[in-house]
Amino acid sequence: MRQLKTLIAIILISLCFFCTDSYAQKNSRQAVNDVLYPSTEVHFTGYLADKLSGSINNRILAQDVDRLIEPFKPEHRTETHLWQNEFWGKWFTSAVLAYKYHPDAALKAVLDHAVTGLLATQTPDGYIGNYAEAHRLEEWDIWGRKYCMLGLLAYYDLTKDKKSLTGATRIFDNLIDDLHKKDGIIVTKGNYRGMAASSVLEPVCQLYTLTGDKKFLDFALEIVRQWETPQGPHLISKANVNVADRFPKPKNWYSYEQGQKAYEMMSCYEGLLELYRITGNETYKKAVEDCWANIKKTEIDIVGSGASTEMWFGGKAIENTPINHFQETCVTVTWLKLTEQLLRLTGEAKYADEAEKTYYNALLGSMSHNGASWAKYTPLNGQRLPGSEQCGMGLNCCEASGPRGLFAIPMHFVMERQDGLQVNYFADGTYKLKSPKGQVINLAEHTTYPKSGVIEMTVDLQKPEDMDINIRIPAWSKITKLTINNVAVEVQPGQYAQLKRSWKTGDKISLTLDMRGHVVETGTNIRSATIVRGPIVLARDTRFEGASIIAVLKPVADKNGYINLTEVPNQANDGMQFKANFIPESYTESAKGPVAITLCDYASAGNNNENSFFEVWWPQLLQPAAH
Repeated sequence: MRQLKTLIAIILISLCFFCTDSYAQKNSRQAVNDVLYPSTEVHFTGYLADKLSGSINNRILAQDVDRLIEPFKPEHRTETHLWQNEFWGKWFTSAVLAYKYHPDAALKAVLDHAVTGLLATQTPDGYIGNYAEAHRLEEWDIWGRKYCMLGLLAYYDLTKDKKSLTGATRIFDNLIDDLHKKDGIIVTKGNYRGMAASSVLEPVCQLYTLTGDKKFLDFALEIVRQWETPQGPHLISKANVNVADRFPKPKNWYSYEQGQKAYEMMSCYEGLLELYRITGNETYKKAVEDCWANIKKTEIDIVGSGASTEMWFGGKAIENTPINHFQETCVTVTWLKLTEQLLRLTGEAKYADEAEKTYYNALLGSMSHNGASWAKYTPLNGQRLPGSEQCGMGLNCCEASGPRGLFAIPMHFVMERQDGLQVNYFADGTYKLKSPKGQVINLAEHTTYPKSGVIEMTVDLQKPEDMDINIRIPAWSKITKLTINNVAVEVQPGQYAQLKRSWKTGDKISLTLDMRGHVVETGTNIRSATIVRGPIVLARDTRFEGASIIAVLKPVADKNGYINLTEVPNQANDGMQFKANFIPESYTESAKGPVAITLCDYASAGNNNENSFFEVWWPQLLQPAAH
């Protein structure tokens, strides 16, 4: 009997050991684990590879790291209202994501230096920040502490170097101590109904997940409790209320009373998803899902972003009108990050569809063609112009934040799941993952997507294994062909095709997506049109020949809205170009014949050395007889 008990104990210990790497036990301190987990290695070639390498070399590695650390030094702890304290954390988390995509010794040395330099500024009481002692907890102080914590935790995730985890814990302890010295209320600190300050929820939840220390969970729950107090942002109880209408319009646009701040609101919801993973409280998940759906319905425009002067304003309904300070890049990045969180958590195709649109249009459109800079705002009609420097730091918040969005996606193109793999996005390259039984799988994608809709995938693994490979069929692809080893598979737009079989090396998946141009219209009395091709929004650009950009042109489409596009060879290789036929405005009884106009992808429109003007939405003639 004793031997039997010993044997059972050994078996149980062994099972526990192996379960630590299983999906059911990804983290024992979480009640809910993600459905999807990132690739272990990704190697892009072609279009995206160039974009990512440009950002690494010309933005991330080009940053003067010591300048980002300078504000935290003792002689600079005099701040009362600015946000120099966010730049280190934004840049650093971007750099960690870039390193995960492309491990490089030079970048690792920069990361090491950045962490050592920041921790050297930590005070004996644990504070890392640049605010004068009498002004701690005011304005952007807690927001800056959040970004320092996020950066240090990202470094710990990468290296398991405990000094960064200890540093983040000490920042937390100091924050709690400072709050207790005041009144213990975080939602009255800083701006935007406490959303900036209480978005610290995200790293606080991460600290609990890493350490299991109940003090982190207690504070996370207290933050959420305070959200629903009269002074708070009501992020749960108003999750179904239009994000532009949750609170009265304030007298001071950038103030505590402003409850429509887009970036900070979504940052709080990111933290709420982390708390959902810990607690399993479905109320938290539903609040995020409801708010996400509302933002998509009322705010997110044709290229995948929104907000004016940094606030939600019901912009989707009027996106074809000139809008002041439209589409802050920080909003684009946070919308993308929140969407990716929901994709990881649920595995649902609607999140991948939305993220893809944002990534290829709004996000890449806000990055300069060489990756060196990021626009602060990106209009749908106008020019791409650089934003101004902020806080004397040599860059602005969006230049620091832009690469966070750029590198949030690569490891999610193909992801692991409990029953196999899931292909969310398409790009030429190779993806290394683990199978349900722990085998190494190399999935290769051969494609020029999104220029072409043809994607060939090949599987490489040591021995055959039964599992699923799920392939996203975008909602916009109405005519799709999918085969496995030349055998056709039935698909449904807006869903994942579940390919369940015994997979072996050499198996080939062929996917052909519907890349027809499709005319989209918006507006009520004033109608505007644009053309979407696959995930790509097209634009007119004054660089190209043809009618003036102010000419009124009606796209020549069939009864279903599809329009013929002819690809134009692009010698500069700086984007996609197509010709389409339009009917010009006519002052004769019958319209003139069609004219061919060159269009390009939104991301490259106006994004060149010529500083050209561009238009996504083309005004259409008012037809009184049709009203």
